[in-house]
Amino acid sequence: MNDDETVTCSYCGTQAPAAEALSWTTAVERGRQQRFCVTCSRENLRAMEGKLDSEWW
Repeated sequence: MNDDETVTCSYCGTQAPAAEALSWTTAVERGRQQRFCVTCSRENLRAMEGKLDSEWW
């Protein structure tokens, strides 16, 4: 990933430069990599720990 690349939250659509997205959560759902911003990660932490797909949040 390049520093000038933009990363998009798979849940809410928030975008940030790749350097700022280092604190985001990454998951693999059905073989596809998902990225979740800090806000979405905090709001859905229990579902993530329970390994629920993001469609169930």
